[in-house]
Amino acid sequence: MQSTVHAIDPARYARCVETSKRVRWETDRDVIRGRGVDAGKKFLPDGLALIAAFDFLDRDEQRFVSQIQGRTYAGMLGLVERFVGAKILEVSREHWLGDQTALEALVRFTDEELKHQELFRRLDRLMTAAMPAGYRFVPEPNVVGGVVLGRSTWSVLALTCLIELFTQAHYRHSIDPDAGLDPLWKDVFLFHWKEEAQHAILDELEWRREDGRLDGAARDAAVGDLIVLIGAIDGILHAQAHADAVYFAGACGRILGRHEQSRVETAFLHAYRWQYILSGVQLPHFGAILSSMLDGPQYGRVAAALAPLYDGTVLPRNLAAA
Repeated sequence: MQSTVHAIDPARYARCVETSKRVRWETDRDVIRGRGVDAGKKFLPDGLALIAAFDFLDRDEQRFVSQIQGRTYAGMLGLVERFVGAKILEVSREHWLGDQTALEALVRFTDEELKHQELFRRLDRLMTAAMPAGYRFVPEPNVVGGVVLGRSTWSVLALTCLIELFTQAHYRHSIDPDAGLDPLWKDVFLFHWKEEAQHAILDELEWRREDGRLDGAARDAAVGDLIVLIGAIDGILHAQAHADAVYFAGACGRILGRHEQSRVETAFLHAYRWQYILSGVQLPHFGAILSSMLDGPQYGRVAAALAPLYDGTVLPRNLAAA
C-alpha cells in the first residue's frame, strides 16, 4: 500500500479544543466530592466482567469479582495514560512551529491525561480503604511505558487509538446503563469519558498523519511492532489474572479447591482479554481505520496474532450486548 500524506485539518483540532474547554472538570470539586466507594455495590458491569463465566460463584462472590476487576480496570487505564501522555507530548513537537490550534489540542490532551492518572490513583486509594487487604496491581507503569515507547510511533498510536475507542464504547454501552454500580466508581468513568471523547479523535488524526509518512517496508515493520505490543499486553493480562485470582481466593471468605481456583483464574484472563483487546478490535471504526492503512497480508498478520486470544473465551456477540 502506498503512503498517503494526510494534511492537517485545523477545524477538527479546533473542535477538540472547544470541547476540551467546555467539558473541563476538576477532580475534587466535580468527581470525588468527598465520597468513598461502597463495598456493597458492583464496580464493573456484568457484561464487561464476563460475569457469566463465574457462574459457579454465589452472588456476593460475583460482586467481589466485579470489584476486583473494577480496581484492575482503573489501574490499567492509569498505566496506559502514562505512556499515552508521553507519546502525545512527543508527537506535539511536529506542531511546535506549525498549526498552533493542533498544538493546543495536543497540549490539552496531555494535561488531561496527567489529571486522569491522578484521578485513578485517588480512586485506587478509596478502593483500598473499602476492600480486603492483599490486592496487588502487577505491572509497573514506568517499565511498561518504556517498553511501549521503544516501539514505532505508528504502532504506539495504533494501540492508543484502540484503547481510547474501547474505553468510549465501554462507558456508553456498558457502564452508563448499569444502575447497580457504585456511584463514585461510575462517576469516575463518566468524567473520564467526557474528556476521552476528543482524545479518540486526536489519536486517529495523529495516527493517520504518521501513517502518511510510511512506505511499505516501514509499515511492515510498524505492523510487527503492533503485534509485539499486543503480545506484551496479553502477557500483562496473564500476570494480573493470576494475581487477581490469588487475591480472590485469599479474601473471598472460604477455601477454594484447586479446580475452582483454576476456573477463577481462567475466567479473569478471558474477561481481561475481552476488556483490553478484543472488545476494541471488534469495533467497526477501529477495523475501518486499520484496514484503510494496511494491505491484505499486513491485515492478515494482525488477525493471525489476535486469533489465539479468542481461544476458550465466550464473548458477548458485540459490545452493546455487554
